[in-house]
Amino acid sequence: MLQKDWKTWKKAVHDLGEFDVAIDLQGLLKSAIPIAYAKSRQKLGYHWQREGARLFTQPVTPDSTSIHIVNQYVDVARAAGGATLVDFGLTTNPDSDAKIATLLADFDPAKKLVVCHAGAGWASKRWPAENFAALADTLATRATVAFIGTQADEPAVNDVMSHTKSRPISLIGKTKVSELISLLKIADLHVAGDTGSIHIAAGLNTPCLGLYTLTKPHRSCPYGQLENCLSTDLEQVTQTANRLLDR
Repeated sequence: MLQKDWKTWKKAVHDLGEFDVAIDLQGLLKSAIPIAYAKSRQKLGYHWQREGARLFTQPVTPDSTSIHIVNQYVDVARAAGGATLVDFGLTTNPDSDAKIATLLADFDPAKKLVVCHAGAGWASKRWPAENFAALADTLATRATVAFIGTQADEPAVNDVMSHTKSRPISLIGKTKVSELISLLKIADLHVAGDTGSIHIAAGLNTPCLGLYTLTKPHRSCPYGQLENCLSTDLEQVTQTANRLLDR
């Protein structure tokens, strides 16, 4: 089966034609395989390569000042002769904006909107459900609090809901990626751990409150918002959330 998959990859990549440069920004075998098959004069990769990925690409050593992973990705683009401007290029579309407006239609438009993500790829990256519930209850006096995520995040959100008194909105499974972008674009604050939604929010210049347990925020914080990344102290998180909402 694996050999068959590799043959499929090879044909698909070859059918794309020739490239000046092929880039692997993940540094894993699964991301290196298409680069290996690509018809490209230059093959560059993210410096932290695993699973034999460096057999197929040339790792780019990041600049000594590039601590954040985004800046390290930019270093790879620079090595390929590309621009060094960080622009996430995220935009909304009318259909997604309308869907989000419908989902929020019954809630007080005079209140701030706080979007929370209680899930994470690793359970060890999650903030305790009791803490998320306490934060949601505190913010409910001044904001509409909504929890997002896929169906896989539903148990984590249900755990939070079981501890709340204010009953936040659950948008679990109700936002596709385009709709999530529309939601985070209008949010006054996004609270989450080291997970995809917080990086989308940062790319939209939405204020973020990052809850970091294991990963290093200097490397993977919501880009440009390192000062808003905290450990798991509830009082400090609540104070920071209120400060960000007061802006």
